[in-house]
Order: sequence, then structure tokens, then C-alpha cells
Amino acid sequence: MLDPTGLDRAALEALAGHGRVIVAARTALEAAAGGLLGAAIGGAATLEDWRHYPDGDVHDAVSHAQYFYHAHAPEPGGASPPAGAEHGHFHTFMRQGGLSPGAHPLVMPELAIAGNPAAPFEAALSAPAPAGDPDEAWTHLVAIALDDRGRPLRLFTTNRWVTGETWYAAADVAAASARFAIGPGRVTSPLDRWITALIGFYRPLIGRLLAERDAAVMGFRFRRRGKVHVLEDRRLEIASEAPLDIDDDLRRVEAALRRIA
Repeated sequence: MLDPTGLDRAALEALAGHGRVIVAARTALEAAAGGLLGAAIGGAATLEDWRHYPDGDVHDAVSHAQYFYHAHAPEPGGASPPAGAEHGHFHTFMRQGGLSPGAHPLVMPELAIAGNPAAPFEAALSAPAPAGDPDEAWTHLVAIALDDRGRPLRLFTTNRWVTGETWYAAADVAAASARFAIGPGRVTSPLDRWITALIGFYRPLIGRLLAERDAAVMGFRFRRRGKVHVLEDRRLEIASEAPLDIDDDLRRVEAALRRIA
């Protein structure tokens, strides 16, 4: 849930502006065959596990923002998911060029010891495709899960091994989320506009989830007395999450604006 309590008029008006773009883009997507989900997978007849949609991802060379949609392979022997379950999710990223100049990767003591490299020891299946400078580092902002009807279910953050990202503290990643934009200098699709506006609208919630991500990671590390490489530990995958109800959150922001009118 997005909590607009304590936000001033300028912040609320900015959120309301993002909300209007979300609604307009959603309307355009719903008018097209396949809706939001169809746009996410490019009209593909079937969803291929782990494949990035679109191929090569969506990358903006001006803002350094990037995203793709995919779905994980089901657990072996798992039952078919019920209606309304997660279909797949967007992963959103900021390439290094979009981070604040003063942002520096976080290095934990156990990862700075010789023989204990910070790099993932196996390929990350949710890493972004190379874009722009293929050696440019990236950081993961947030993932956006959709159900089988294309309705947003939740936002969630992940441990580093999931995306193979360069790990920055929550405050630096939250600041980068303000610069997430697909569009400067190029024609955008309704999906590009929807995802850009959604990141903007939920920026306060994303900041909270990132703070909870860091708390979960450090708590996991503390409970094991620093004896694990927490950022590479497969036992910790989803670090924080929050359910989404976009229409309810839009109404909450509009009500907050009316109260300070």
C-alpha cells in the first residue's frame, strides 16, 4: 500500500501526475489485443521460461534505465498455479551511468577477504541483457509481478545473486529510482509509459522496500554471525515485498490532495 501521509503538496501532485499517466497508458494497453500482459511478452503465443521479453530488454541510453519481463521455470513436480497467481514479473534496473556520482558499491568485510570474491559464483538467470557499454554495472531497483490477467500483484526486491547486480545501499538505489525513465529522446510505447509512471508513482513505497531489503540482508547476516556470504546465499531470495492495488492507491493520493486543498 502506498501511504501518502506526510507528503507535501508538490510531492502529492507529482504522484497524481504519475497516476494519470498510469491510467492513460493502461487504457491504451487494454484497447490493444492482449492488454498489458500481451505487451509484456510482445504478443508471443506462449511464454518461454526464463526468456527475456523483449529480446535484448528495453534500455534507454539517455537515462540508463532498463527493464525486461520474464517468468521462472516451475518447481519440479509442482502443481499448476491457481487463477490469479503470478504469471511473471518485470525486473527494473539502473545502469551505472544513471547513479549519483557519489554512490559507491557496498562491500562487506567477508567479501573483501582474498579468496572470497564478491562476484556471483554462477550466472544470474535474472541479470539484464548487455546494453550500451556491455561492461557497465547495474543495480536492481524493484520487480513488478503480474497475474495471469496482466494485473499488477506486488512489488518485490531481491538478494544480489538473483540479478548479479552491483550492490548499493538502499538510499543510493532509491535515489536512482527517481531517474528511471524510458523515453527521453525516443518514441515510447504505452508499456514504456506505464512502467515509467508506475516506478515514479510508487517511489515512496520502493524506498521503503529497499530499506526493508537492506534490513533483511543485514539481519540474515547477523543471525549467522557474518559467516555466510549473504549476498550470494540462495536461502535468501526475496528480501522484501508489498501487494499492489493501484486504483486504491490512486484514490488515496487524490484524497490526500483534497485534504490539503
